[in-house]
Amino acid sequence: MKPSTKDFYQRVYEVVAKIPEGKVTSYGVIAGYLGVESGARMVGYALNNYDPEQLGYHIPAHRVLNRLGQLTGRAFFEDDSMRERLEQEGVEFTSEYTVNFNKHFWNPFDEL
Repeated sequence: MKPSTKDFYQRVYEVVAKIPEGKVTSYGVIAGYLGVESGARMVGYALNNYDPEQLGYHIPAHRVLNRLGQLTGRAFFEDDSMRERLEQEGVEFTSEYTVNFNKHFWNPFDEL
């Protein structure tokens, strides 16, 4: 049986909530962890629909990047706050909007 969109979104939020400060992961890795190969866009949709008031808690969505470590979600953050939040956590960048994935990558599979 295919899980509902609401169930999938909730599972995405639960994974994102576990990303430690100073670490980042990718949409695709989250999708793979949830058993939805090629589901990176679905993870993006979930994050675009994230409502902290409805959910009842905040998630660190700014820690989710594309597979190249780029801040593709920054359009959904006010001004340059996605980058600023990551910098405040000590995340280093290799270019203006690309994180040093080698140093800061978090894999949810390592939590098993």
